[in-house]
Amino acid sequence: MANVSVAAEWQLLYNRYYRKPEIYPMRWKNVDLGRNKVACAPFGGPVAVIRDDSKIVQLYAESALRKLRIFNSAGVLLSETVWKQPGGRLIGMGWTDDQILVCVVQDGTIYRYNIHAELLEPNISMGKECFEQNVVECVFWGNGMVCITEANLLFCIADFKNPNPTKLADPVIEELPHCMAVIEPQYTMSGNVEVLLGVGDASVLAVEEDGVQQLGAEILRGPLQKMVVSRDGKWLASFTHDGRLLVTTSDLTGVIIERDCESALPPEQLAWCGMDAVLLYWDDMLLMMGPDGDPVRYLYDEPLILVPECDGVRILSNTSMEFLQRVPDSTVTIFTIGSTSPAALLYDALDHFDRRSAKADENLRLIRSSLPEAVEACVDAAGHEFDVLRQRTLLRAASYGQAFCSNFQRDRIQEMCKILRVLNAVRSPEIGIPLSIQQYKLLTPSVLIGRLINAHQHLLALRISEYLGMNQEVVIMHWACSKITSSLTIPDATLLEILLDKLKLCKGISYAAVAAHADKNGRRKLAALLVEHEPRSSKQVPLLLSIGEEDIALMKATESGDTDLVYLVLFHIWQKRQPLEFFGTIQARPLPRDLFITYAKCYKHEFLKDFFLSTGQLQDVAFLLWKESWDLGKNPMATKGSPLHGPRIKLVEKAQNLFAETKEHLFESKAAEEHAKLLRIQHELEVTTKQAIFVDSSISDTIRTCIVLGNHRAAMKVKTEFKVSEKRWYWLKVFALATIKDWVALEKFSKEKKPPIGYRPFVEACVEADEKAEALKYIPKLADPRERAESYARIGMAKEAADAASQAKDGELLGRLKLTFSQNAAASSIFDTLRDRLSFQGVS
Repeated sequence: MANVSVAAEWQLLYNRYYRKPEIYPMRWKNVDLGRNKVACAPFGGPVAVIRDDSKIVQLYAESALRKLRIFNSAGVLLSETVWKQPGGRLIGMGWTDDQILVCVVQDGTIYRYNIHAELLEPNISMGKECFEQNVVECVFWGNGMVCITEANLLFCIADFKNPNPTKLADPVIEELPHCMAVIEPQYTMSGNVEVLLGVGDASVLAVEEDGVQQLGAEILRGPLQKMVVSRDGKWLASFTHDGRLLVTTSDLTGVIIERDCESALPPEQLAWCGMDAVLLYWDDMLLMMGPDGDPVRYLYDEPLILVPECDGVRILSNTSMEFLQRVPDSTVTIFTIGSTSPAALLYDALDHFDRRSAKADENLRLIRSSLPEAVEACVDAAGHEFDVLRQRTLLRAASYGQAFCSNFQRDRIQEMCKILRVLNAVRSPEIGIPLSIQQYKLLTPSVLIGRLINAHQHLLALRISEYLGMNQEVVIMHWACSKITSSLTIPDATLLEILLDKLKLCKGISYAAVAAHADKNGRRKLAALLVEHEPRSSKQVPLLLSIGEEDIALMKATESGDTDLVYLVLFHIWQKRQPLEFFGTIQARPLPRDLFITYAKCYKHEFLKDFFLSTGQLQDVAFLLWKESWDLGKNPMATKGSPLHGPRIKLVEKAQNLFAETKEHLFESKAAEEHAKLLRIQHELEVTTKQAIFVDSSISDTIRTCIVLGNHRAAMKVKTEFKVSEKRWYWLKVFALATIKDWVALEKFSKEKKPPIGYRPFVEACVEADEKAEALKYIPKLADPRERAESYARIGMAKEAADAASQAKDGELLGRLKLTFSQNAAASSIFDTLRDRLSFQGVS
């Protein structure tokens, strides 16, 4: 009997069964769909209702002011607002995929509302041409919209997330089209929206952004009055002028179905029911037509709105919400009258088991080989049911069969139970989202939770998230932000306790994001209290800066040890505060102070000098001045006695004065004084010689350069000014004279007085200049015979080297010298003879 009562609700269309259960009796009052414009969102979404200003209606007891009201699918009022928008008559309404209500008015202005009837800024304009020509019709899809003006021009917004109006190609028609349909961009070859216009006697224009194409001339016998594209963009259902339903490919190249209807009057609405049937609605009749067989008629005495879904059509009337769908195959196998399928026998076995009948065991034995398929059919059928009692019975049948089935997936029933608990929760009239299981899978649980939290159903969203093992942070975050927005009268401390009590439920939640929302709503104190609980410095510090808590932000950034965060705070405070206040802020904090100094040394010298002066660090100012003087010397213009050297000297002198004020830096003070004196002399030399070769060289190099240039007086002045020692002076002059090969002056210099460095430097200078004859002048004057021997060897005089070595009576020296003349056999024999003689005399 149960099978009979279930199947009695079905209607047969060709070879497929359809059912139309009532999901909700509508809870609204005094809502007449015939007097209103209505927009229903897919996937069991909300219903927007506003009085149709294109109709003359009796107001009864209602206000003359038009109200935009938003209901859930059960007719429960969610929100309402008075419609006062300018722009002329309301042409059309539609919902985007994000459940944003889009309202298009006559002058092309688009107003957007959320589910709480709050106007979203900014408004969108379709452009000057729409404003001047007036919009007369619009068609919505997903996240887009197409409208047509009185001048028969088409305009499109492809995506309301990026609302850029686009003008489509001019269809060049004189009269408004009889009907209009849209193929979504994802189903077109070009990837752009394609608009189908039913025009003329027997043709359809396909209009895109870059062109217009005429379709259907070969298969159409007259104008089309209504048309609608299937959900997958492949098929076009249309109503012809002579009362026929025509189903073709979307490019109108082939006819799939052609059926006569019972009326030549065009239907008010035309819609696809899944992919197997088409619905046509007239004033009092809903006609469902399939590929063959008799159509199914449903008679109504009230207006209807058809809401296409992926697996059927929701039928909204003044009093009820129904869902017309094809009966799933699993349900058909179980509940068809007289069915003997394994699933039907399993369902029947449960009934016998409940009545303690032995026939239950008999049924199980009959289907033992097909038991897994029977269990799966019962589980699948349960998923497609809206009736909770029937769901429970089917799942019990599946569980009963599973007990005798060893190779069935044990978690399949548990998964279905989870899904059905979620679906039953959101289908309750208070929530009013009548999703089927197919819609739920297509929508995904995360999107469903997002829609629940947008509708402020946070508790249910939280429980579903927890039940499905999903991240609860999104729900709690949205609840916290909504709570702050709606709790303007609750004190900060009280609201903080309420928020923390819930926020702590989710580990790792961003307190900073909630605090930012509090600050945005003007509750800065609450924001400061919330951000204290944020464990991540990278999120905590920027928010503290945004709410004006710079000192706390600096402390938190320092504690984190993240130098990037410290620099972020430093630059923020630097821009906002006076220099002295800024210096005081960082002086007592070592890490920020050191980081500031490091940065300022590279980019902000003057500001750093002010900091050092404010803190009494005179030596650091002096070091900066000294560095500036060196940087100035690197200037390409600082050549040939450039006036830039004057400022350099002054900088060094300033540094010297600052060093002199501190007892610990006497060496630096003296060094700076000497540096300034040397720079001045070098600057004068460059001016005199007109050669940029002195500045920034050492004292020794300066003396050597003066001698090379023949300016002995200047060299002597440098020697005297800087108290250069005699030994150093002799070394410098000897090698300078050798460099310019002034051998006469070198010899004269050697005879002025006994050189304090001896004659060896004279010899080395001559040898390095490859002047052996000049070296011979000084080798005999070397007092040490070993030095004489080595010097003779360096200029290749073996005999003289041997004689000198024998005077030194050094056998080791003779061995080294022999190696020097290893290529000369005669020289080697001399060294061997002398070495043997020394050995005989007992000298080692």
